[in-house]
Amino acid sequence: MGKSSKKNKVILAPPLPPEVDEDEIVISDDDVDFVKNNPVQARNIAGLDNKAIDKVVTRVADHDDDKVELLYEERERKRRAAAALKPRNNDDIEVDPVDALPVKTLDGKVVYRPAKKARSGDEANGVKSRSEDKGAGATQGSQKEPKGRSNKKEDSKLQNVQSPTEVPKENLHSVVLEEVKEELPSDELFEKKKAQLAELGTALLEDPESNIRSLNDLLILCNDMDQKVVKLGIMSLLAVFRDIIPSYRIRQLTEKELAVEVSKEVKKTRYYEYTLIRSYKAYLQKLIALEKQPYFYLVAVRCLCSLLDAAPHFNFRESLLASVVKNLSSSNDVARKLCCEAIRSLFRNEGKHRGEATIEAVRLIAAHVKLHDCQLHPDSIEVCLSLKFDEDLGKDDSKEDKLKPKKNKRYQNRDVTKPSEKKKIKKEMLSKARQEVRADLRAVSFTLDPKEKKMIQRETLAALFETYFRILKHSMNTSRYKATSVFPGGSHPLLAPCLEGLGKFSHLIDLDFMSELIACLKKLSGYTDHQGEILPDNALSVSERLQCCIVAFKVWRSNLEALNVDLQDFFVQLYNLILEYRPDRDHGEVLADALKTLLWEGKQQDMLRAAAFIKRLATFSLSFGYAEAISALITLKHLLQKNTKCRNMLENDAGGGSLSSLVAKYDPEAKDPYLSGALATVLWELSLLQKHYDPSVSGMASNVLSMANLNATQNPVQLSSANPLEAYKDLSMGQELSKPAGKVLTLKCKRKRRSKEFVAISLDVLQKADCTVGEDELREKLQSHFAVLRGISENERLRAELNHTLSSINMYKEYKKQKKQSKKSRIGRKKVTRA
Repeated sequence: MGKSSKKNKVILAPPLPPEVDEDEIVISDDDVDFVKNNPVQARNIAGLDNKAIDKVVTRVADHDDDKVELLYEERERKRRAAAALKPRNNDDIEVDPVDALPVKTLDGKVVYRPAKKARSGDEANGVKSRSEDKGAGATQGSQKEPKGRSNKKEDSKLQNVQSPTEVPKENLHSVVLEEVKEELPSDELFEKKKAQLAELGTALLEDPESNIRSLNDLLILCNDMDQKVVKLGIMSLLAVFRDIIPSYRIRQLTEKELAVEVSKEVKKTRYYEYTLIRSYKAYLQKLIALEKQPYFYLVAVRCLCSLLDAAPHFNFRESLLASVVKNLSSSNDVARKLCCEAIRSLFRNEGKHRGEATIEAVRLIAAHVKLHDCQLHPDSIEVCLSLKFDEDLGKDDSKEDKLKPKKNKRYQNRDVTKPSEKKKIKKEMLSKARQEVRADLRAVSFTLDPKEKKMIQRETLAALFETYFRILKHSMNTSRYKATSVFPGGSHPLLAPCLEGLGKFSHLIDLDFMSELIACLKKLSGYTDHQGEILPDNALSVSERLQCCIVAFKVWRSNLEALNVDLQDFFVQLYNLILEYRPDRDHGEVLADALKTLLWEGKQQDMLRAAAFIKRLATFSLSFGYAEAISALITLKHLLQKNTKCRNMLENDAGGGSLSSLVAKYDPEAKDPYLSGALATVLWELSLLQKHYDPSVSGMASNVLSMANLNATQNPVQLSSANPLEAYKDLSMGQELSKPAGKVLTLKCKRKRRSKEFVAISLDVLQKADCTVGEDELREKLQSHFAVLRGISENERLRAELNHTLSSINMYKEYKKQKKQSKKSRIGRKKVTRA
């Protein structure tokens, strides 16, 4: 009985899909070609009986038609009752399961998406406009439309059929996440989004061409409300783009190229490149927008610098460079260092971008300096020191053309038979083909022709010198007053790196600008034509003025054959700046470089000028630390070796300092070294420097004093062959570690020293005292006194060495004890763990 009831049960067919108007059916060219190529199948389809098919589909076999119709009506009634009982919003309407695809949630439920209900006014307007269009179409094309259709049928279609444009076009992933977000806690939701980011990124890295649409999903996740998810999304996209960006620049297709029919592989490649470019542009816009927010600032800057370092050849390079150059003078140290390193790597690795990005970066830096009126961080100009130029860049091409061998006139005067037209055509075709091949090779390869490379380097150098000269002009205009600046370097933060760059690229400066540059540097160094005049309140520091002197000498030496300039004024300025130096305010490395450039590297100096500098450097060595003292003593020794007549200043007897000069008496406050009268004095400072606490300084002073007993042609044994700058760097880095550890004075010793004060004696007492002593007796006393002093200094040196060795031995013993104790503790721990 059960089987027969199942057999007699009526199974209704599903409802038919809504009818579609013939005007809305779009027939493609492929369908037309298929019908033309397969006429037999088309004839079979046209011969089908539509009425018989409708009868079979809409009616059930072996059953009465009236009974089946009642069942259809009952099913429709039940569906409407269920829809009425179901709660829903007024703005949403239910979509029939046949008309829309369902969505499966994470819980496994099948949900049909509701469509928004159009407003009554919009619906009326839409129906009215559509009916008007239908009416107009009926009047114009009444011959083409079939006669059996009526307006009632069209109105019923408009009411029953729902247009596909009313369904909202939202992404399925976002809909699902919004539904799940309310149910899951924040931690689980973050982990799910994190896993989704990892899954999308891994798929893109494995097969970029097939999964290129996942870039859009990653960009959507970058717009999340959670800031952590946004950070992870940005970093994930960075890793993906660094890996999938091609090694060529994607250009936009022309209209002719788009009109040409291509294969499926070419279409796939074009779609891949189009999606990549669009996503990359959206990613850069997102980074530039996030850069303005403090929370995402460092992450955005790191991503921009990484993209510029990885793909400087790719599209939208201008936007990347503009953002990175803008942050070169950022107040954030981390961001500024990242941008500086990215620009330096861009300048060093020109093979990635053929030098085009270099000139763009230099021009952007020049525009940035001009915009901010030279008030930027020094790092924004210091990165230009990483630029590299060819040595023959300053040479003219006209000279090279003159050196080319000329053709013989005998061969030029010969009559050459004209080739035929066919040969001409062949030659022209070959030349065109070769040019096309060369152009393709240039586009593919990153190597440049020598002419193109030279042209790019010249444009880069012009932009660089334009920036340097603008900084010099700004410093000259504002050097009369002191201005406050946020950046290090005072009112001229860019002057120090500018002068350093001019010194490095001085051999590439055009000769037409040499005289103006020297005059500008002389003015910036603080020199005046009047000897007694001093510039009041000079805004430039001592280090900056010393750098002006250094740059002037480097420019002069690099163009020695073509430049005829007297640099005596810079020697006078150096002579005065030595006394203005302060170790806590100025840079000692700059002073050592000035001594090396002006005095140590130069040729034989004038005797009067050399003597003045020797006396000034000896006085300077007594006043400052051991690093400055050793650089000054090395320069002093070099001047004494070059000028043998100045060795007379080392003698301490009656003949010392007796050389004739313009000035009979030494003036330590003279502004001009020629008017100081240094040959009339002796170097008594060296005897005090022999007792210096630093062994290198005392040894150098003793070595210089030994030159008094040598002939004019002999030189003392050299302790070191380093120049003043190298000696300063060696001593300033780690010489404190080699000093002997001195004992700390107690309060009792300090009180004893304070109690022993000197007593001032009046002049009358000294005049009344009998101080007449013979010369022989005085000489013997002085010799014995200095012998005792030498013995004391030798004993002090030996004691210092002994203390140093003892301290090193004690340190080694302590190290051994600590090592044994650590070993015992390890053994004890192992035993405890085993037990």
